[in-house]
Amino acid sequence: MFHPRRTLRALLLPLAAGLALTALPTQTAAAASTLTNGGFESDGTGTAIPAGWSTYSPAGQSAASFTEAGGHGGSYRLTHWASSAYKVETYQYLSGLTNGSYRLTAWVRSGGGQNSAYIALKNCGGAEQRTDLPVSASGWIRVVVPVSVTTNQCTVSINSDANAGNWINVDDLTFASGTGGTSIHGADISSLAKSEAKGGVYRTGSGTTGDALTILKNAGMNYARLKVWVDPADGYNNKTRVLAMAKRIKAAGMKLLVDFHYSDTWADPGAQSKPAAWAGHSYSQLKTDVYNHTYDVLNALKAQGTTADMVQVGNEINGGMLWSEGSTDNWSQLAGLLNSGYDAVKAVNSATTVALHLAKGGDLSGTRWWFDSAVTNGVKFDAIGLSYYGYWHGSLYDFQTTLDDAAARYGKPVFVAETAYPFRLDSEDSHEEIINTPGELVSGYPANTAGQRRWMNDVTSIVEAVPNGRGLGVFYWEATWTAVTGNGWDPTDASSGNGWENQALFGHDDTALSSMAWFSHR
Repeated sequence: MFHPRRTLRALLLPLAAGLALTALPTQTAAAASTLTNGGFESDGTGTAIPAGWSTYSPAGQSAASFTEAGGHGGSYRLTHWASSAYKVETYQYLSGLTNGSYRLTAWVRSGGGQNSAYIALKNCGGAEQRTDLPVSASGWIRVVVPVSVTTNQCTVSINSDANAGNWINVDDLTFASGTGGTSIHGADISSLAKSEAKGGVYRTGSGTTGDALTILKNAGMNYARLKVWVDPADGYNNKTRVLAMAKRIKAAGMKLLVDFHYSDTWADPGAQSKPAAWAGHSYSQLKTDVYNHTYDVLNALKAQGTTADMVQVGNEINGGMLWSEGSTDNWSQLAGLLNSGYDAVKAVNSATTVALHLAKGGDLSGTRWWFDSAVTNGVKFDAIGLSYYGYWHGSLYDFQTTLDDAAARYGKPVFVAETAYPFRLDSEDSHEEIINTPGELVSGYPANTAGQRRWMNDVTSIVEAVPNGRGLGVFYWEATWTAVTGNGWDPTDASSGNGWENQALFGHDDTALSSMAWFSHR
């Protein structure tokens, strides 16, 4: 944790005020082709302008930037902090660079609350690239900033526009050849067809009625996720409905993830009930059921020209699926069921990615146990999907630790199959929201559109920072599930309400929220 040294600040303030720069001289710092003193080890405690770096503050608040003990790797770190509101930039100008793609890596912590706190690469010849600092008051988080250098130079910039007492720590910066970005900026829109049938309306940010898919696409969404139930009571989220929605998704230029629940209703860590049509089937028959159902849906998609790009064999299968035969209490049988699904996917289209999906986004030991067991039992898979809800699944630090470990340990690409955040706490319909009190929120992320957008950007930044380019991206859950009478959570009960409309990407007035901008994350 950060412990401000007020005495030190009092000593530094007059000195730094006298040295404060009146304009931003990005070209006058000592030029170098590689980053100097990226670990802030050259200075010790209390250095206002670290070796190799320059400090700028428009209001003479340079003393808000200083080095102190408590580094990520070494002994010292850079900190931004002041007892009153402040704006400060710590920067380093690099010249003599060979033009090409570069990536800045940094380890950061932040107590949150700032108007903005970010690391940027600018004056590199193209558009400035920024990565916000995720709110993490204890654990260090790695972030990256990729940039294309076209003018043989670049400025590394650490920025805070902060309120009194806000702080950030930054350490162990490296600047090297590399690229960044995420390929999946997706959302689950399984609710959309039923919503529209029951009178649901979607509007652009300016209030014009429009097609939800088009509105999402225009915000930057490029991948849609659809769940498949076998024989649901309401007739939605079945093969026929998925085929119809897949046509719209592909026509919009998006990719398609098909999420098989192998149930007639919700399958999740607490429930993996067999479809009624498969009740009483032997384990051997269930393997055939999984194969035939998976093949049938995917082959029909292929036949209409909307081949699935990715498939989840099971949904949040922490405890297995098709209980009890496919429980994790019997790994050899679960492996057989999972491989039946895998084989069916590949029989339809060998290029379709097969993902396995757990709801363990911040559970390192649990994720290791599950996938170690899967590998030991010969389970075949191409990618790892994790649900990560910050109010249930651990801190952002826990999330990064788990995600990085899964990518490295199993040598597979990883993605967030589900995440979300509320833009308000109250309910539009009579059903209480699942997240509806301030105490349930993640510290530093308020329940408003700014907090929702910040959460999504920060989660995506952590996926982007997975080493070796193995972070694929993020799916939002559930973008279009607004409060519409008849489109509640229970497919057997038309009067059931929706406990999630405060976490949709359309407001209670049905207009697109500004937080949709996260889809355009790098």
